[in-house]
Amino acid sequence: MPRCWLVKSEPSAYSIDDLARDGRTCWDGVRNYQARNFLRDQMKAGDPVLFYHSNADPPAIVGLARVCREAYPDHTARNPQGPHFDPAATEENPIWMMVDIEFIQKFARPVTLAEMKADPDLAGLMLAQRGSRLSVQPVAEAHFRRICEQGR
Repeated sequence: MPRCWLVKSEPSAYSIDDLARDGRTCWDGVRNYQARNFLRDQMKAGDPVLFYHSNADPPAIVGLARVCREAYPDHTARNPQGPHFDPAATEENPIWMMVDIEFIQKFARPVTLAEMKADPDLAGLMLAQRGSRLSVQPVAEAHFRRICEQGR
């Protein structure tokens, strides 16, 4: 199986419904080096992605996507009027990367963070760890399968 991932988005900024409408989108604005490294070095076309609504009531994994384009420079880092601007990013040294993801499905029911924390089968899930704030993170295959079972 390909590597499995989780991406976080506030539903007021970009939701699973937005992805369903658009079909695919670039995953831009990642400004954490560890998350950037996952995007740049490890995410591959075809990898499945859990879509997580953060800062929601309740926070939950709400659907599935797939990486459809591997890492390329995040052009939003060079837009001085944009919210993701980084003056250190240049065309020669873009610093920040993004991938494209495509919609697969919305879950029949959200899998809440509280449920995941309470599920012994999800012990070790990075998302459920105290202080875990990465917007892009790997997910173990067994955890991915368990969450998909719960959501479907």
